[in-house]
Amino acid sequence: MTPEPGIGPTPSQTVGPFFHDALLDGDRSELVSPDHPEAVRIEGTVYDGAGEPVSDAMVEIWQANGAGRYNDHADNREDLPLDEGFSGFGRSGTDAGGRFSFVTVMPGPVPLPDGGMQAPHIMVSVFARGLLKRVVTRIYFPDEEEANAADPVLSSIEDPKPRETLIARVEGDALRFDIHLQGENQTAFFEL
Repeated sequence: MTPEPGIGPTPSQTVGPFFHDALLDGDRSELVSPDHPEAVRIEGTVYDGAGEPVSDAMVEIWQANGAGRYNDHADNREDLPLDEGFSGFGRSGTDAGGRFSFVTVMPGPVPLPDGGMQAPHIMVSVFARGLLKRVVTRIYFPDEEEANAADPVLSSIEDPKPRETLIARVEGDALRFDIHLQGENQTAFFEL
């Protein structure tokens, strides 16, 4: 499709760093206040295939609350409470060093359609220059060894190296979760 004279291509026709200008108009990196009694800080860096920080990426998260319930009409389990003011959705742009961060709560385990349980996790989408479609991964928690070992999604990754890329690590008073878009240390991504 050729644009009319004097009209440039739209974002859907090009690949570029539109995230900071168009989608990051408000700070959505704090799902709860940093002084919330159950607040967890997650910090990381997005790297490209050469190992360089990606300064114009956008990272989104979606998660259940501490009880394991999503703030979504599809999750109608009334036996689990919803947390007022907790949407479970967050969005953070990366800074000049490729860094992003979120303040949230530890999600509870969520059920599978067959009745089994998934380990506590946070779903992550990354949008960045050079990507025609977002990439999707998960953050699992280092202190959930038993639940992680039984999680069918995490255990479906047989090779330990990519499986380990999905488990955050403790670093100071935060959890560290770096995202490598390509290369030797590439994060495990899921097909949609």
